[in-house]
Amino acid sequence: MVPFLVIILIVLVLGSILGIVAFSATQRLDSTVKSIPLDQLMSRLGKLEQKLAELEKLASGAPPPVSSAPVSPEQSPSAQPPKLPAPTPPNIPAQPVPPVRPREIPTPLVLSSLPKEPSAADLESLIGGRWFNRIGIIALLFAISYFLKLAFDNNWIGPAGRVTIGIVLGALMLPWSQWLLGRGYSYFSDGIAGLGEATLFVSVWAGCQYYILFTRQTGFAALVLAAAAMAFLALRRDSQPIALLSLVGGLLTPALMSHGENQQVILFSYLLILGAAALVVCWHKDWYSLLPLAFITTQLYFWQWYDSFYARAQFLERTVLFACLFFLLYSIIPVLHALRQIEHNLLDLLLVVANAVALSVPLYVMLWPEDRWPLTIFFLVLAAGHLGTAAILPESGPSRSVVPRLLYLGLAVTFLTLAIPTRFDGNIITLAFSVEGGALAWIGFRSHGRLLRPAGYFLLLLAAFGLFFKPPEADTFLWNERFGTYLVLIAGIAVPLLAAISESDSESESAETEISLLSIFANFFALLALSLEFWDYLARGVAAPNHTLAQHLSLSILWTCYAAVLLLLGLFRRSALLRWQALILLFIVVAKVFLVDLSSLDRVYRILSFFIIGSALLAVSFLYQRKQSSSAR
Repeated sequence: MVPFLVIILIVLVLGSILGIVAFSATQRLDSTVKSIPLDQLMSRLGKLEQKLAELEKLASGAPPPVSSAPVSPEQSPSAQPPKLPAPTPPNIPAQPVPPVRPREIPTPLVLSSLPKEPSAADLESLIGGRWFNRIGIIALLFAISYFLKLAFDNNWIGPAGRVTIGIVLGALMLPWSQWLLGRGYSYFSDGIAGLGEATLFVSVWAGCQYYILFTRQTGFAALVLAAAAMAFLALRRDSQPIALLSLVGGLLTPALMSHGENQQVILFSYLLILGAAALVVCWHKDWYSLLPLAFITTQLYFWQWYDSFYARAQFLERTVLFACLFFLLYSIIPVLHALRQIEHNLLDLLLVVANAVALSVPLYVMLWPEDRWPLTIFFLVLAAGHLGTAAILPESGPSRSVVPRLLYLGLAVTFLTLAIPTRFDGNIITLAFSVEGGALAWIGFRSHGRLLRPAGYFLLLLAAFGLFFKPPEADTFLWNERFGTYLVLIAGIAVPLLAAISESDSESESAETEISLLSIFANFFALLALSLEFWDYLARGVAAPNHTLAQHLSLSILWTCYAAVLLLLGLFRRSALLRWQALILLFIVVAKVFLVDLSSLDRVYRILSFFIIGSALLAVSFLYQRKQSSSAR
């Protein structure tokens, strides 16, 4: 019974192989037969075009081509009677006959130059040649698998025989794939190669993990050898799909041979070697579809190991080292493109961002908050590295060459920003963001960097929010941490404001908008800082016992004086922006005096408030009338 079933198995396998070969040969013969009418059609078209050219020459009056054939007496010119010229009618002058211009001979039509339109035959070839090839391979794999399972369940074939059959079949499919490629069946050949690799991997896994016929070290070496054979086959055939299959097999090897124990050094070293091999192939063959697969799978292995085995006391330094090595490995291709002035494609840009995230996240998880200094140093080094890469990229050119430089600059700014809260706490973060934001915006104006200015504004905005919602303590008047922090923030805003004013002549209208916004924010925070100082000083009861009335009066006086200073500066510098800010602030003071001070202040404070605002308004009116009269002259 058993020999009979083995014969049936062999017949099924050989019959499938012969059927596939016969089908492929039939398809090849059919395509050859179909190509004959097209050649005949092209030959006939050429002859017809020659006949058409001869007819056009005869119609234009040109002599017909001299034939080398003998002329019969009937066709000889001497045999024909001479033609007399037609008499001209009397008294009618002969009209000159315009010369007949020969028509241009059309260029013969070349069908191969016309764009090919998709036809039903192309769709038929796609379905019958590719889709059915893949489906047929999967169906054969299922058929063989179910038959082998039936044989295994009934103990027709022992464990050693089962594994041997799978390994032999998988190994034979690789040279068979090469034989098919030599006869022109490229897609079919790739499918057979993939089927052979899958058969080898399943068979080795079963022999190692299921039947335990050999050790895991032997199985690991066998799978690596199979993946290497597929890689050699891909390079020899210049086939990217087979290279992708080889990489898939290499990445699956640790999972197939795993036995649930911690092997960090072996696993991560293997992933580094495999990733390096994939990057070498990508660089020499331009097969960049291998990079996302290798990178994503490496990260999955890293975090799976971290979740299962990581312990800070045992694996901190080693794990940080491997994370940095992974980052350096997958930074090679984009950096090489930058060094050789090769345009970054979309995959390069995505890899740069993903690689930066893939390193910063594990560093933060492993080092925060116990090792804040090392984490800060790592962020600073990453910022310097991305800034150095941006420096070697061209500053101008097509949009595709500018985007990578902006991306590297953005990442450098991001890591530099992350280094500040990593090392410092509280108000120091606000101070650092103010200084960094002002510096980045200033550099953006000087270097015309479109990315640095928004990054600087964003940091200034973060500093402003932090200072506004969580201000530091202020125990003394003016000489305190809160007022000093506001001064640093105002200086951070003033630095790009001055740079924008100096560059306003050469910049576009967007610079004018930035000048307006920066000026408004600088005056707002300056007035806010002074208002808080006066309010808190009077709240402590130093100046008057009834400090609430004194606080409201002090605000009215302070805002009026500040508006007067802005107005004078606007008139002196001929700045409509400053004058409008002064007028708006005066309107706010007037509204406060009539709506708040009138109802809440005592008689003396009320009189002072109205006297000050009235005097200020009269002075403003006088200054504007003087300006109008001087401009009229």
